Formats: sequence, C-alpha cells, structure tokens
Amino acid sequence: MRVRTLRNGSFTFVSPFKIGSKLLKIHTTVSKESDATFRPQTKRWLFVVWIGLILPNIASVPKAKVDDGKVNVVVIDAGHGGRDPGNVGTGSHREKEKDVALATALLVGKYIEENLPDVTVIYTRDDDTFKELHERATLANEVNADLFISIHCNAGPRQAYGSETYVMGLSREEANLEVSRRENSVILLEEDYEENYEGFDPNSPLSTMFGRLSQSAYLDQSVEYASLVQAQFKDRVKRRDRGVKQSVLYVLDYTAMPSVLVELGFLTNYNEEDFLISERGQELMASAIYRAFKEYKIRRDAISDGLTIHEAQEQAAEAVDSVPDAANEEEVVVEETPAGPEFMVQIAVSSNLLECVPQNFGGLEGVSYYKEGRLYKYVLEGYYTKEEADAAKQVAIEAGFEDAFLVAFFEGEKISVSQAERLLQ
Repeated sequence: MRVRTLRNGSFTFVSPFKIGSKLLKIHTTVSKESDATFRPQTKRWLFVVWIGLILPNIASVPKAKVDDGKVNVVVIDAGHGGRDPGNVGTGSHREKEKDVALATALLVGKYIEENLPDVTVIYTRDDDTFKELHERATLANEVNADLFISIHCNAGPRQAYGSETYVMGLSREEANLEVSRRENSVILLEEDYEENYEGFDPNSPLSTMFGRLSQSAYLDQSVEYASLVQAQFKDRVKRRDRGVKQSVLYVLDYTAMPSVLVELGFLTNYNEEDFLISERGQELMASAIYRAFKEYKIRRDAISDGLTIHEAQEQAAEAVDSVPDAANEEEVVVEETPAGPEFMVQIAVSSNLLECVPQNFGGLEGVSYYKEGRLYKYVLEGYYTKEEADAAKQVAIEAGFEDAFLVAFFEGEKISVSQAERLLQ
C-alpha cells in the first residue's frame, strides 16, 4: 500500500483562446502603428509565439481517469488544522476538533493500509497544518480519488450527542444549514479567499448551485457509503444514530467523486467528549469508518467484476481484519437527552471563544456556550421548566447581564421558547 500526502500539486490552466485573444490585440496595435510591409512578419511571429504558449498548457491538462468502477484510491480529510481549531470541547479537557479529527483520520488510513493493500490512501493533511478547503477538494480531484472521506466533530447544546454523516445536497432544514455555515466558515480564515472561491459565500447555500452539478452524479454512491458508516457507528460502536443528512458543504460539492463528511460526535457533550478524545474511542470510531469502507469497496468492486454482492462478500469473509471491534463490549454510556425541552439563559455573545470560568462572566458559575455561524453564545443551561429558567435569568440580571433572555432546545435542535412551552403542555 502507498500512503502519501500530496502538497502544492495544483496548477493554473490558461486557455489558449485567452492567449490568442491577447495576442490578437497586440497584433492589431502593432499593425496600426507599423508599415504594411511588416504586417506579414508580425503575423508569423505571433503565430509562433501562440503555438509555443499553447503546447505547455495542453501538456498540463490532467489526463482523463480510466474508471474501472473499482475503489482503488481514497482521500482521507482530517477537518480543520493549524490556526483553525474547529470546535472546542466544553468539558475539563477542552479538546480541539482538529486534533480528534486528525488522530481518527490517521487510524482510518492505518487500518486500510494493513487490511486492504490494493488501495492507495492519500491524506489532505497528516499533521497540524492549515489546509484551505479548495486545496482539499482540488487534491482529491487531481489524484482521481474513488472516495473522499472528511472527518469532523460536532458542536451544539450540552445534551446533544450522537454521530451523523453528511452528503451533498441543498437542504432546507435550518439545523443542517447550521452545519453548512460552520464547516464552510473556515474559508474566511484563508488569504485571498474571494479570489480562490470566485464569489462563493460560505454563509449562503445557494453559492454552490453550480458546483453541485458535478457532484450530483455521485450522490447515490455517497449515500450508500454514508449509510454503511452510520450502521457501523450504531451496531458496532453503540453510538446514537443521528442519520445520513444532506447539507451544502464546499468539500463535498466540489469533489468529483462519491464524498461524505462524518461528524463523529459532539465535543460539547461532556461524556461524548471523553469518549472521542480517548484512545479507545478513536480506535473504535476509526474501525467503524474502515469497516464501512471495506463493505463499500466490496460492493463497488463486485459490480465491476460482474459478481453478485453476496458472492463478493463470501470471498472477502475469509480475510480477518486486524482492527478494534466493540461488538461484544458494553455500550458506551453517554449523557441521555431529556424527554422534554431544555431551557437556557443566554447572557452574552462573542465572535471570539472565551474560557468559561466565573471571572469572565461576572462570577457566574456553570457558564457554557453553543455556536451559531461564527458567533459563540454563552448560556446558563440545564433547566427543564420555564420557572427554573426564569429564576436563573434573574440571577444573571443581578450579576450584571441585564439583557439576558431565554432560549430553548429540543433533541439537540434550537426551538422557540413558546414551542418549548407547548411541548411541556
């Protein structure tokens, strides 16, 4: 198996027609200012220059991939990195998403290397470096990958937990659009992002309308692999299954192959953070992604070889995988979502992440945060009746947060306070 990271492999293709247009303007100018006897020489000179400029550009055009229908190359993308930490856990560890994503991504590649030696594994990053989103998508396209797997961790209210996998799509659900805004917002950290993304607005799902056209051809296969991932998380690792979802994510919409973005779980849930940052937790999550990959490869290769999936599975069953397995372990306990809605008291908003300690919030204990778009919203949480929440709001006002107000969540999603009251009734 070849495991490698490609860096700076992109090129700029200049259309020969643009070159010809420029040279034509030069020729026209020279022709007007020169004697007519020199015009034939000028034309010949421009023709030679044009040919000399075209040939190198033709040579730089990537060769079309000969697609045999099999899964031979996989690109594994550890989300965020470098100056972009991603989400940050709210527990005592304060673990960064970029670190959990990288550790898990490297384990996925390792398991593929050890058990599927005919597959080439390529990482978008294999250390703590900042990679721009367009670089990640470009890399996958340049190496003609057969599958793109982007690995991330989620964020939300404290009681939210579970794993979910995203494929491309123009979702109308606000919760999915929030994931879109959060994962795409890293674009704003990049230099010259307006030039690199040609007007792409990370906060607007309509920005990817044209990019979606190339990816839509692979949607069925993306959903197939995403479903296998979620099944592994649920059955093997005993995680809460939040399902396969669609959202507008740059790295999915601009990769010309089946592509998924995996949210391993919520770093903002204390128990789930403990699991995801542990060595055992990362091994189990990586093994689930690997097992889903192996099953997906078996299916796609079988179609290419003219076999039934059952026949291919029987042939593959003889091989024993050397990966961790939680099938016989006790279920990992995570904080259960209460049956009813949860009220919170929002006390502050910041574009920068603040440490949730009393001295930063007027002496208030137990402050946490949730994230919407690029804003961190700081709250007092854990109230399951409006009366309790109103009492906490009064405490916040007395501590100097005169504009404190109530917000509500149900099953990990933000709802209005009036909706929460109706649910209680």
